[in-house]
Amino acid sequence: MSRADKILHKMRENPRDWRIDALKTVALAYGIAWRQKGTNHVVFIRTDGRTLPVPARRPIKPIYIKKFVTFVLDE
Repeated sequence: MSRADKILHKMRENPRDWRIDALKTVALAYGIAWRQKGTNHVVFIRTDGRTLPVPARRPIKPIYIKKFVTFVLDE
């Protein structure tokens, strides 16, 4: 199990108190790009064109972590 898989598993179990760096690590491992051009949000972009904006404040609210897990695993 890779580091990104472990992080994703922990996110599914406990969606509280995550930082944007953990989401970027998972996105990189799953081939999901992201952009953050001087804004408070990081926009994750899948290869099929779907996007998910996540506020970059910490800690990230659990609803965004749940959406991110679904976004990553729903391929």
